[in-house]
Amino acid sequence: MLTIRKAEDRGHANHGWLNSYHSFSFANYYDPQHMGFRSLRVINEDTIAPGAGFPTHPHRDMEIITYVVSGAVAHKDSIGNTETIGAGGIQRFSAGTGITHSEFNPSNTEALHLLQIWILPEQHGTTPSYEQKEFSTAIKRSQWRALANRDETDGAVKLHQDAALYATILEPGERLTYALNVDRHAWVQIVRGEVTINGTTIDKGDAAASSQETKLVFEASTDAEILLFDLA
Repeated sequence: MLTIRKAEDRGHANHGWLNSYHSFSFANYYDPQHMGFRSLRVINEDTIAPGAGFPTHPHRDMEIITYVVSGAVAHKDSIGNTETIGAGGIQRFSAGTGITHSEFNPSNTEALHLLQIWILPEQHGTTPSYEQKEFSTAIKRSQWRALANRDETDGAVKLHQDAALYATILEPGERLTYALNVDRHAWVQIVRGEVTINGTTIDKGDAAASSQETKLVFEASTDAEILLFDLA
């Protein structure tokens, strides 16, 4: 069974420097029908103006992933990390017992486009940690590339949850299948392009939640970039 979450139905906040769309309830956007999916709690699609960003603020007991669509993000945190990562890259930090961090667009000319993702951890009170990795377009093309998972398999960053994040880039007319175990669930987020999933068409910014499906068949109508969350 697929449940479609259309892009235009998401929460929206435009602060001038930040234009943000919320797949699930977040900040001033509240919808009791969309509080998350399984352990997935937040997917915000953010466009951040040149030179702008989030000043230092705290988090705790959350797995936070940043997926950079275009531009670059500069990260600085209270456990000593000062890093910048560009398009296609991923950052993961486990807030655990508590961490503060800032995220900025270091460019004076180019907007930063990213997805901010929060996943509930299996346990509270873990030691805060941070890592990031670059994933080229080539290694995501025509296949599912593991970006994050619990076991750090296939070069993925670590998640403290029974969840995995994959990405793929497809050309028009290209097909790709993802097999799900019967007790697993999937959330699919379309970063760009138009695709069909098991015959249902969804577009940029749309999402599909899957339960009780054992196979998802994707076919791209245009150049497409897709994120897939495999969830307990």
